[in-house]
Amino acid sequence: MKYQEIARKTIHTEMEGLRAIAENLNGQFDSAVENILAGKGKLIVSGMGKSGQIGQKIASTLASTGTSAFFLHPAEALHGDLGMIDDMDILLLLSNSGETEEILRLLAYLKEHGNLTIAITGELRSTLARHADIVLNAAVPAEACPLQLAPTTSTTAALALGDALAVALMEARHFEVREFARYHPGGKLGHKLLTTVGEAMRSEELPFVNLDIKPEELLIRMSEGRLGLALIGTAQKLEGIITDGDFRRGLLRFGSMKEMDLEKIVTRKPMVVDESMPLSEVEALMKERKITTVPVCKGPRITGVYQIFN
Repeated sequence: MKYQEIARKTIHTEMEGLRAIAENLNGQFDSAVENILAGKGKLIVSGMGKSGQIGQKIASTLASTGTSAFFLHPAEALHGDLGMIDDMDILLLLSNSGETEEILRLLAYLKEHGNLTIAITGELRSTLARHADIVLNAAVPAEACPLQLAPTTSTTAALALGDALAVALMEARHFEVREFARYHPGGKLGHKLLTTVGEAMRSEELPFVNLDIKPEELLIRMSEGRLGLALIGTAQKLEGIITDGDFRRGLLRFGSMKEMDLEKIVTRKPMVVDESMPLSEVEALMKERKITTVPVCKGPRITGVYQIFN
């Protein structure tokens, strides 16, 4: 048996499912995003079985990207946890069949209390689809499971719709890296949030040079500095920078170091960041401007250089 062929068939089947839900997107998706944005309460995600596991991931993604959300198990809700739901909350209900008993019993309670309901379902004629306020079509051509029984393509589709909601809400809220970091205080990202660029910068033996330096001497100073650049001017007055990339492009332009005009390759107004800025914010700015090195200052004085190593 060629297991790789089975794997490829599985992946292609799920890709076809994702293509189908992308083509079936309509104004209902816009309504879901707009209602969540305008909502005064929380977004509560609920689903049973595999749909519940997908729902937990969706709730987690939403919560980490600026939407107040959590997962509520429908069976637990029916046995006392309904008190977690306020009348202003919006419910995102997952059921591929649209006939999951626990979800329908929860739906009846929600309709009685006036909660807005959003369904992710693969059956548009189901009870859930007919009674939810907003319906996101998660219908797929086929499950990847050869028996058409195990939730495979359908759960991938539901997860993709949840991710699409989260990303659309991020875009609408102009959610930025610094806000993402705020929700992730642990691990590497949390370290970057708590660390300032001044704590992470290189501050010793900075390669300051005057622009009247000879190109071959500049190359030596850049090599000695081990930063891939030279800082033009002084710590009190930065006049520009020349990177090793600038130098190489200069060689191509002028043909030799002897003919190179440093005035023509210097970057006169480089981005400079204050050493008190969070590292996460600095790296976001650097990625936005597509640079890997930035001078760091304290007031008017250059105190270091920070680099991102790819």
